[in-house]
Amino acid sequence: MNAQKGFTLIELMIVIAIIGILAAIAIPAYTDYTVRARVTEALTTASAMKATVSENIMSAGGTTIASSACNGVISASATTNVASSACSGSGVISVTTTAAAKGIVLTLTPKYTGGNVAWQCTTTSGDAQKYVPSECRTTS
Repeated sequence: MNAQKGFTLIELMIVIAIIGILAAIAIPAYTDYTVRARVTEALTTASAMKATVSENIMSAGGTTIASSACNGVISASATTNVASSACSGSGVISVTTTAAAKGIVLTLTPKYTGGNVAWQCTTTSGDAQKYVPSECRTTS
């Protein structure tokens, strides 16, 4: 007797349909994941700026004097994911991402808490809350 070898057309079509369904779910999730990673790069970019501002605040005895909190802060160079970064006001750092990272603006505000400087991260990009790190999301 001849034994049947291989797969039938129906079996192959079912496998292709399953792969298509999995791809339809995985591709948008992967896209969101890559955007989140790009936005996280913006926070990493701000870390050197945060250290300098924290040192200035601690050196001033815990006060956020507008003229001295940003002394010595070097704005990071633009990258493929970070468009710009700046320090202004009483040590407030803002980092803007590129279009590849959805153009999100992260604002980092220093708060002196008696012995150390804590940072509050906020964003004005209400429609992109799913892309920002959890400490930057507004709770509603």
